[in-house]
Amino acid sequence: MTNKDELLSQLRINRDHPAESNHKARLWIGIAAAVAAVVVGISLLSDPAPIKVQVEMARMAVPDSSSATVLDATGYVVARRTATVSSKVTGKVAEIYIEEGQQVEKDQVVALLDDSNTRRSWELSKAELHSAKTYVAETQARLTEAKLNLERNTEMARRQLVSAAVLDKARADFESLSAQLKSRQADITVSEKRLALQQQNLDDLTLRAPFTGVVISKDSQPGEMISPISAGGGFTRTGICTIVDMSSLEIEVDVNESYIQRVRVDQFVQAVLEAYPDWKIPAKVIAIIPAADRQKATVKVRIGFQISDARILPDMGVKVAFMNAEPVAEEQAKEPLGVRVPITAMRSEEEDKFIFVVKDGVAELRKVTLKASYGTDVYIATGLRPGEDFIVNITPEVKDGVKVELQ
Repeated sequence: MTNKDELLSQLRINRDHPAESNHKARLWIGIAAAVAAVVVGISLLSDPAPIKVQVEMARMAVPDSSSATVLDATGYVVARRTATVSSKVTGKVAEIYIEEGQQVEKDQVVALLDDSNTRRSWELSKAELHSAKTYVAETQARLTEAKLNLERNTEMARRQLVSAAVLDKARADFESLSAQLKSRQADITVSEKRLALQQQNLDDLTLRAPFTGVVISKDSQPGEMISPISAGGGFTRTGICTIVDMSSLEIEVDVNESYIQRVRVDQFVQAVLEAYPDWKIPAKVIAIIPAADRQKATVKVRIGFQISDARILPDMGVKVAFMNAEPVAEEQAKEPLGVRVPITAMRSEEEDKFIFVVKDGVAELRKVTLKASYGTDVYIATGLRPGEDFIVNITPEVKDGVKVELQ
């Protein structure tokens, strides 16, 4: 019997000894499971899942020329046109049609107040006007009759067919009705003005946007009372919403009065928002407020943006650099500072510095030499070339030769 036959005979189920057969079966099953686990482990170790990392492209940093800047200052973005939409009368809010962040147009309806009482007054004034017009029509008919009667009595008095008293009575009736007609026509004018007043009161309950802008706050809800003045112990609102005209945004800075002579109207300014430190916004001086703050020894300067962008928001902090109005002589080219990278991209081992460069989806550990450091950035002299991709934040999972995936 060959070795193969012996192995097959060992695998044959021996029904005479079931316990021994089950033991051998379990043994072979365990061996097969162990082999499968080893195979799976080798496959996982040989092809690990890529690690997600954040990658940026290296760029050369060149120092800015400071000769064109005559003064630096800080300030805030403010809106020249901002309004809290309120009501001319005290009333209860019925409907609100705006939300924060919504763009509204000029005269767009933003809210409605309860108009039940005002509408009743308007209907009463309308009925009074109709009644006044009816009285005028009646008086006009009676005046026509009195005029005909006066003409007949005048002719009859000329023929001496009626007495002078009758003629005087007819003339008095005609003049009296003429006066009544003028009075009732004046009543129509009064009723029309009263109706117009009630119509104005009704229109005042419809609150509209005073200009085109963006809603930055919603201050009332349906069912609350609103009033042009604060009343009710704090339970009465004084406004529906606040609207800002984003096209009126500008910068206000306080310049020390010792340096105000360096600032002039129409001077070019370079503004940098604290939220976007790498974004340089062109601006220009609008006005220098002709008054100084005695306590702070500063003068307020208004600066207007020369571009419009949705990222510019009211009350943002901003740094400004007032540019030199005089022409600057051409300077020699300054030596580059090196490749700028955030300090989170560096790995230190004793005195050596390393950075991970990504090539073809694989992280490569590379030794670099530093030239300078400033704040949260470092400048690399050698080891990293402009245009290469590097990992911004190094995590413990990132190792030399590991596969990475761009996050």
